[in-house]
Amino acid sequence: METFTSYDGTELAFRTVGDGPPLLVLPGGPGRAAAYLGELGDLAATRTLVLPDTRGTGASATPADPGTFRVDRLVDDVEALRRHLGLERVDLLGHSAGGGLALLYAAAHPDRLTGLVLVTPSLTALGAASDLGAEQVIAARSAEPWHAEAVAAYRRVKAARTFAEAAPHRMAFEPLMYGRWDDAARAHAAADPAQRSLAVSEHYYAGYTPDTERLRRQLGALPCPVLLLAGELDPWPTPAAVAVAAPLFPDVTLAVQPGGGHYPWLDDPAAFAATVEGFLRRTADAGAPAQGPR
Repeated sequence: METFTSYDGTELAFRTVGDGPPLLVLPGGPGRAAAYLGELGDLAATRTLVLPDTRGTGASATPADPGTFRVDRLVDDVEALRRHLGLERVDLLGHSAGGGLALLYAAAHPDRLTGLVLVTPSLTALGAASDLGAEQVIAARSAEPWHAEAVAAYRRVKAARTFAEAAPHRMAFEPLMYGRWDDAARAHAAADPAQRSLAVSEHYYAGYTPDTERLRRQLGALPCPVLLLAGELDPWPTPAAVAVAAPLFPDVTLAVQPGGGHYPWLDDPAAFAATVEGFLRRTADAGAPAQGPR
């Protein structure tokens, strides 16, 4: 792990893995350490992934002010890391709640991005619903042996008022979040509690109210291309919810991974990497400025 000092003196950790041009990757959860991302399927074969632990998670320090866990305030940590890496512009990928953070970073620093990849992104930061058509997505998996128990747990998770209240039901709910509920998915889901900081989870959106009109204007003027990647079987965000968000961007590619859940790099590593790498290469070929020291 490497470290850098953010704007308020908090020491934050990140790791790098892979080979090729850099791709800065923001983890979700919210509040889950970046270890759950692994190497994003086969993507590390063509990209150097820069994987930071959000403040208060993993190897990153916990600041004195928990208010700095809020999604809009985390934008300054992303900018501090970009500066630390010495990159004038960067390709940015955000997963789940990290997708919401990536959106806010793009709105605040549009000139610092060459490409933006949003993988099964949370739309909460935009004030938009992520569960459009979720009941249909869930019903389509009714033949699965775990379905009844998972749906009951899903209802309890949705009704929970806090992440701590939802935590006892998460494991029963998890099969709905994966395209295949196999041994790899079970191990990935079982690692969640040890990787997650509930304090970060609880503060991530606490007190945050999106300025939706301003965000729409900013994203509507975004100069870099955007990839929105949804999983066909993901109940949150659903492909329908991600499709509704697509018109926010002037240059957008919408992709739905067949058989993919909320973690599509686990369901089909090669297909996931091909979609993301193909988009990033097209972005570079279109004439995006090369990365360089700031």
